[in-house]
Amino acid sequence: MKLSQGAKTLAIPTPVWLVGTYDSNGKANIMTAAWAGICNSDPPCIQVSLREARHTYKAVMERKAFTISVPGEELWRETDYAGMVSGKDSDKFGDTGFTPVKSDLVDAPYVEECGMIIECRLKETVNLGSHIMVVGEILDVKVDEAALTDGAPDIQLLKPFIYSPGDNGYHSLGVMIGDALVQKTPPE
Repeated sequence: MKLSQGAKTLAIPTPVWLVGTYDSNGKANIMTAAWAGICNSDPPCIQVSLREARHTYKAVMERKAFTISVPGEELWRETDYAGMVSGKDSDKFGDTGFTPVKSDLVDAPYVEECGMIIECRLKETVNLGSHIMVVGEILDVKVDEAALTDGAPDIQLLKPFIYSPGDNGYHSLGVMIGDALVQKTPPE
């Protein structure tokens, strides 16, 4: 029997990403986000939901750009910190020891220590109520050479982690259990 949990944000899992922006003073900032995901294939787009009052939201609207840095599980403490304080009042790059790198394609920084980077140009926003969904067109994805297997990103080498709203915790990902997009007949 399944027990109702009510109308809650319990979609499991959610990604843990660092949204990179420059504020109006040109200061590099990052914010941890979990209400996010791929939202379109052609053109490739990604969405992140932000509260309008957030420093990051204002920077995205001003610069019309943002990056997504995908942290590895060894960076969970720094990533958690980046979601707990405002970039308006602190230097999150300095506080975490992360290195800001200016994107060549968009007016936003990314985190050098993260194995995967997604560079986005603001495409549109959708006001959903408590959050505004910011849709970015993906202009490039950069992956550390050491995190590639046969030229593709290797999740076991990147070691991204997820956020579980149910237990309010971060979790690592397990091993691959099977190949995707191959089942053309019903499983036995």
